[in-house]
Amino acid sequence: MTEIITSTAINAPIQVVFDCARSVDIQQLSTAKTNEKAIAGRTSGLCELGDEVTWRAKHFGFYQTLSSKITKLKAPFHFQDCMVKGPFSFIKHDHFFESKDRTTIMKDVFAYGVPYGIFGKLFNQIILKKYMTRFLLERNSVIKEVAEKMY
Repeated sequence: MTEIITSTAINAPIQVVFDCARSVDIQQLSTAKTNEKAIAGRTSGLCELGDEVTWRAKHFGFYQTLSSKITKLKAPFHFQDCMVKGPFSFIKHDHFFESKDRTTIMKDVFAYGVPYGIFGKLFNQIILKKYMTRFLLERNSVIKEVAEKMY
């Protein structure tokens, strides 16, 4: 299992940041480089508890699909999405939000497992963990930009 933790300070109210983080539309905007699109389930708007989204995106030169489900939601402080089908052994992504003065701290705890035994572990150590970290940081940068413009 690999765990990536990020923290982003955003100059916007907690509810605005929470809504931006669970927006399918903002997710698609933040992943334009991989041409990520919601193709089934909730395909626009804000994800709610129990919603599933199937994403199609190009990673490492190949189009892949991944379906995730919102498994926990306590507005505006936390939500969790988990992979229900896709190329990983598992994904569990917790999103935490904390209000401090006029800033919201958005914290991601992204845990995943890779298939393919030793080959998967090597790929993860050499390439995938850095790739996924950059992917999350780019997403968070777009959320920050959108939330701060809204506020």
